[in-house]
Amino acid sequence: MQLFNAGQLTDVLTIWQAKESSWDAHCSIDVQLLCGAGLNATKAYLEADGSEDAAEALRYLRECEVTGDFANFSVEEQTRWRTEYYLS
Repeated sequence: MQLFNAGQLTDVLTIWQAKESSWDAHCSIDVQLLCGAGLNATKAYLEADGSEDAAEALRYLRECEVTGDFANFSVEEQTRWRTEYYLS
């Protein structure tokens, strides 16, 4: 959550690697947490990176977009509800 809130594109692959480190981590780290800098900026960053991890993360993000995981996505709303969830 701290990396998401920092909004640094350089953290995207670190979050992705953590998400993909195990089945439990994959299920517990929401895909939206890759996008602290915004969805479009994150996709552009991953596309430009060119690494295998970046390609996998980008493919997964696009699949999640199609399934509706990013409907009405905004960094501000993610921060608001997650702060409320974790601090209540």
